[in-house]
Amino acid sequence: MEQNRYGKLLSNTVLFAISSFSGKLLTLFIQPFLTYAMREVEEVGITKLTSQCANLLIPLVGMGISYAVLRFGLDKQYDRRKVYTNGLLTVFAGFVLMILCYPVLRLVPIFSDYALYLYIYVLMSCLRTLTSQLVRCRQLNRLVAVDGILCSAATLLYNIVFLLGFDMGAEGYLLAIICGDATSTLFMFVMGGVARYVDFRQVDLRLWRQMLAYSVPLIPAQISFWVINASDLFFVKALLGDEGNYWSGLLGTGYFLPTILVTLGTIFYEAWQLSAVTEQKGREAFFSKVFYSYQSVMFCCAAGIIWLCQPLMRIFRENFFEAWRFVPVLTIATVFSCFNQFLNSIYMVEKRSTLALYTMLTGAVVNCILNYGFILKWGAMGATYASLISYMVVFVLRCINTRGLLRVDFKPLRMAVNLALLLMETAFILGDNTHRMIFVTMITAAVCLYNFKGTVGMALHLLQKVRRRRSA
Repeated sequence: MEQNRYGKLLSNTVLFAISSFSGKLLTLFIQPFLTYAMREVEEVGITKLTSQCANLLIPLVGMGISYAVLRFGLDKQYDRRKVYTNGLLTVFAGFVLMILCYPVLRLVPIFSDYALYLYIYVLMSCLRTLTSQLVRCRQLNRLVAVDGILCSAATLLYNIVFLLGFDMGAEGYLLAIICGDATSTLFMFVMGGVARYVDFRQVDLRLWRQMLAYSVPLIPAQISFWVINASDLFFVKALLGDEGNYWSGLLGTGYFLPTILVTLGTIFYEAWQLSAVTEQKGREAFFSKVFYSYQSVMFCCAAGIIWLCQPLMRIFRENFFEAWRFVPVLTIATVFSCFNQFLNSIYMVEKRSTLALYTMLTGAVVNCILNYGFILKWGAMGATYASLISYMVVFVLRCINTRGLLRVDFKPLRMAVNLALLLMETAFILGDNTHRMIFVTMITAAVCLYNFKGTVGMALHLLQKVRRRRSA
């Protein structure tokens, strides 16, 4: 049993890694590509703002129902046909409400300029996520892996066509994402046999109410996550006047390297949430062991990204290079964002989505207050400090209120040491010391050595268990 649960987690992680690795390659290519295709920092800033505007609308239109489709779809007592059909109806109902709200939405400057594209963007994103969650809960993980590669390749091709071929700017960027999501949805719908799970005669109002009771509290939680993660760009644009588009473009480019950590965390979480729900015996020890390894890997990767942030940012156009200064603090903030995602799995297992709401809402309020004060004091750099503190506040709150649900050992002393080392590394690399890279390199090595047991040791432990299972 012990071997099976870790082997299953490792197997799922590898499959989702294949799926997400192509997405990571796309991200690594598309961000520098945008700087060359659009040339000016201000144009990239507008692109970031429009896509984030869509990301704000997605949880409102989807009503968080995709999370309910996965959670209830994994539970054997529910009919997946009813679960998915209820999910589709929820998305369509939300989209109709979005159409009716157009007179209000058009008051938002960014929305009014790209309304048609944003409407289709939101609908296709909701449908792709919903269909993907059904495929995941059916454990068709190989199909998910293939779809990830297909979606990334298609989106890349569409970006080349619309940005270079037709020079469509922000509209072309949105259209590329729309077409990529549409291609992915159609592929999963056909290859995953999703059509047989659509039956509007199977609408179960009682199940629908249960699903909405689970998913609706996640809407403000998702919006709160958006506030912490993306509102920085809007605060920077609003508070820095005529230079707002420039600094929001530069700050958005600064998220390029931390996105690698987000991808790593997403790869793990997509596999982990399946194990978190299905593995019921010895959950506390299981969660504790996995988190110990997870935090070790994340801290090592973060130290490496901070160490290499300057040379890696040289792949952008020269006028974007200064975005490297945002990378160190954003990287540490991303680490805690990934930790918060891990803790969200506890709420998912216990179906306590309201607790996810309270913690993220608190973080969002803290973020807005700090953004206003910090950006006025330190400019765009202040937004990175606000994000870091906000994610840390959410993490502390989640560590506290999950104790009554599942007592996970978070290794607080080890985490404090790792955080202190990353903050020291950040201070040195942002400082003016002529020998700073020597100290940064030494600290990176120290982080890797300190977390060696949790990274390499745990990886060898998992591989050993897989070999034993195959030889049994």
